[in-house]
Amino acid sequence: MDTGCFTAAQRISCHAMNADLFKPAPERGPQQSSAPVKTSRNKPEQTKPELAQVVTDSKTGRSYSKGKLLGKGGFARCYEMTDLSTNKMYAVKVIPQSRVSKPHQRDKITNEIELHKTLSHKHVVKFSHHFEDQENIYIFLELCSRKSLAHIWKARHTLTEPEVRYYLKQIISGLKYLHSKGILHRDLKLGNFFVNENMELRLGDFGLAAKLETVEQRKKTICGTPNYLAPEVLNRQGHGTESDVWSLGCVMYTLMCGNPPFETLDLKETYKCIKEVRYTLPSSLSPAAQKLISGILQKNPSDRLALDQILNHEFFTKGFTPDKLPPSSCVMVPELHPPSPAKKFFTKMAKSFFGKKKAKVEKIPCEEKDDKDISKLVSGIVKCSISRQISCKTVGPNEVPSPVNQLVSSVPLEPTPAEEESRKSISRSFKGTTASSSEPCEDILLTPAAVSEVAVKVLNSCLATMPAATRNPPCLSRPQSFLWVTKWVDYSNKYGFGYQLSNQSIGVLFNDGTRLSLCDQRKTVHYCLPNNKHFTFPANALPEQLRSQKQIVELMANYMEQNLMEGGDLHCEDQVSGCPPLLLQWVKTDHALVMLFNNGTLQVNFYADHTKIILCKSSDDSYLLTYISRERVSYTYLLSMLNEMGCTSELRHRLRYVVQLLQHHADA
Repeated sequence: MDTGCFTAAQRISCHAMNADLFKPAPERGPQQSSAPVKTSRNKPEQTKPELAQVVTDSKTGRSYSKGKLLGKGGFARCYEMTDLSTNKMYAVKVIPQSRVSKPHQRDKITNEIELHKTLSHKHVVKFSHHFEDQENIYIFLELCSRKSLAHIWKARHTLTEPEVRYYLKQIISGLKYLHSKGILHRDLKLGNFFVNENMELRLGDFGLAAKLETVEQRKKTICGTPNYLAPEVLNRQGHGTESDVWSLGCVMYTLMCGNPPFETLDLKETYKCIKEVRYTLPSSLSPAAQKLISGILQKNPSDRLALDQILNHEFFTKGFTPDKLPPSSCVMVPELHPPSPAKKFFTKMAKSFFGKKKAKVEKIPCEEKDDKDISKLVSGIVKCSISRQISCKTVGPNEVPSPVNQLVSSVPLEPTPAEEESRKSISRSFKGTTASSSEPCEDILLTPAAVSEVAVKVLNSCLATMPAATRNPPCLSRPQSFLWVTKWVDYSNKYGFGYQLSNQSIGVLFNDGTRLSLCDQRKTVHYCLPNNKHFTFPANALPEQLRSQKQIVELMANYMEQNLMEGGDLHCEDQVSGCPPLLLQWVKTDHALVMLFNNGTLQVNFYADHTKIILCKSSDDSYLLTYISRERVSYTYLLSMLNEMGCTSELRHRLRYVVQLLQHHADA
């Protein structure tokens, strides 16, 4: 999964990096929580029993394995759970039976389930099923792996206008659907807008939702999150669709300004500000954004803009809204540009090759045309590479490595005198510590160009004589263990590119060409200079000069561990000793990420459907090709078997794309 870089406010010295940067921030005072929870003075709070690792639905016999805790509220906890028979993952709301012992409590949960079951919309969290046992009620929902807008807001603090338009359009789409079915959400807030792996928003948590009633029958209960409550709700005038619109305006303000519009240190004062509609509009907001917020946050519900009026406001009609946001926008300001005609062409071509529809059986006469089409798709769309990727040929300790094999670069290729002096200084200072460290790694012999050239050669050879086929050959039942990238994170606009290998090692290729890896459960540090001098240290005896870089690697490692899903089911069974394979170069296009390693491994990750291609050598020098499907299931083949028996058009298209991309890379 790709992410981004630190926000401007977080760009501090490496020596002062905060390792807790990506942990969920504490709530912003009492206003951020729901209405105060009543506690008994006589009864001590009971410890909640630990949820079993595996829970079983007695009616269906299906068993589910508990994963990480996703969140918790007053009534329930939400866990990631996996169906052991299908490996499908869910977000499961677990409600203890002790919390629904009274009839009105049971009715509340029953109403939530019955209401949610009736909903089916692209921007509403999907309800799957539910069951209960003696301990808990389990509600199975769509898993949104990128958590919620609350998590994004805590990492970013403020979002750009294009991002806000992107999210608001999806919220409004889901909200219009609810209102059309006569349903009020009544608790719209950042924590209830969930984001899936494709950065699509889903409206969820219908614990306070209610049917829309006539004015006389409207609910008069004060419920919801204090900062987002509408004046008429506080005044007990009842809930209408306008109350949800008010909350939407508060959400927009919070995303753009960094804090809710009526937030104060005192809850009573917050309520007073809401009733008086007393808030300030920062001058940093565009005039269109200020007008829209003012049009939504009107005291009289009838004066508020309706959802269609909001969508037709100049904030949306005259401003750019991206079709999609990169996952990196969860933690960094994304680079967003209105698409050019050429970009639209490439996107259309990409869909024809990597869309959701399965390709028909391929016919040989079409191959020449396909190659031309793929060539058009690849040509000219290399999006970005590391700012300064230095050749990995072996050089002497005092030689300046020559930067070659570059792709798009926004800075001069030659290292600056200050950088070169810094490298030489580090190299000199390590000479005395190498002997006391463990065995140094062998010098890197392969360059990115060499790895790319070999991959093109073997894949072209395979594709040239491969027969047409409607299915893939038998895959290896017990493939030889090899290392591949299971998670990755792009911080290259500030520090570098980080990745996790299948043996849990973490590596970073820094923008200055140095590499640092944490291995053996982060007990060992491998460090490689741009001139390919290697050093190995115990993590607790690291030289002072490397500690800031190690902090950055640990920060990336913690972020990947807490926020990213494994890229597939193929794990490394053998503990690989010594220096891990090092990333030589990475290349991103609009549709794929390419990674080249010094052991000759090539890995290509396709963004749209999360499929992956890995080409590597086995111990007997034969080539293995691994395909990881949309479902993250891995299939490893001998390349010679693919060459002999052919493969599906889906896999063949991807192999051709990889070849064309590498050839374009070599010619760039």
